[in-house]
Amino acid sequence: MNAHFRLIPEAIAMSDAPSKPAVLEALAACFENAYGIRAADVLEALDEREKLGSTGFGRGVAIPHARLGQVNRPVAALLKLSSPVAFDAADGMPVELAFGLISPENAGAAHLHALAAISRMVREETTHRILMEATDAETLRASLANANDRDVA
Repeated sequence: MNAHFRLIPEAIAMSDAPSKPAVLEALAACFENAYGIRAADVLEALDEREKLGSTGFGRGVAIPHARLGQVNRPVAALLKLSSPVAFDAADGMPVELAFGLISPENAGAAHLHALAAISRMVREETTHRILMEATDAETLRASLANANDRDVA
């Protein structure tokens, strides 16, 4: 879907996670189910990154991210939350979309490019609105495919 990171349909889901720790756990499970990366490793890495400062991006979006040796390129997962969750975002807004990113340990520039690509996508008004209004995983998948098509055009 994107040149900077891999996001497969199996890594896009709805979640009823009620708290920030539960969102991180749900993302970790999503990475394990979709990419075969051990959920415990993902959760530990995301927790460590979160201790450095919230990955709450703003406008109802969080981008939890970390680096792990189990991947050879940046991979992403997306959760649409059934209820907004407090995430200590800079703008104080609760999170409804959690876009997870796991990159290789040595992927300095690739990790930053992937984060930038995700942030551009969720800043784009039409994509942001459609993702926030999505009520099921299929709509999320179609919206992301369409956003990628717009980026290419």
